[in-house]
Amino acid sequence: MNGGRPLRAVLLAGVAAGLLAGCGIRATEVPTDFGPAPSRAHCSLTAPDVTTQASRGMPVQVFLLCGSSLVTVDRTVRVAEGATDAERRVLVAQGLLDELAKAPSPAETEAGYQTDVRGGTTVTGPRAGDPEDTLRLSTPPAALPGAALAQVVCTFSDSAAAEGDGSVILGGPDETAPRRYECTDELRAHPGATEPPSSAVSDD
Repeated sequence: MNGGRPLRAVLLAGVAAGLLAGCGIRATEVPTDFGPAPSRAHCSLTAPDVTTQASRGMPVQVFLLCGSSLVTVDRTVRVAEGATDAERRVLVAQGLLDELAKAPSPAETEAGYQTDVRGGTTVTGPRAGDPEDTLRLSTPPAALPGAALAQVVCTFSDSAAAEGDGSVILGGPDETAPRRYECTDELRAHPGATEPPSSAVSDD
């Protein structure tokens, strides 16, 4: 009398499994962890930035923030013809500062780029007693937000504004002696949490 019940249970289980498979659902008792939602910041431009290409001037690179690190993007700066080496260094530095302060282009924003450098900062050359490649900012370097200072240090040290040895000599608008700042791998990887290494300098 009850012999059909086990068979009926088996048939019903088979039908249920088939329905689940048909709906694209895999029957399982093991929880599935798909991980966190993917980040929209991929820190890579899929194509050259038309805004940058349309600009005319000397090709340079500036460091922007993306995620928790610094990454380079292409820019251009204008330098007057006939400028001396000292004038050229300051002009390049000012151009780099201006580019750092610009809002990222739509393509850069989509890729996750941003900047902590604010507009209005100016740069001048050395004062009497400073090393000849000193750059003095209108805002003391120590007063800049950590990530902004990292952007400035790494951008300057990797440009014609410095000596090209991975460091740059920066000072402020007051009489405080300038210091040599270095752009290190650690600084590029953690610009907001790492202070740029710096040391005292003297004019040899």
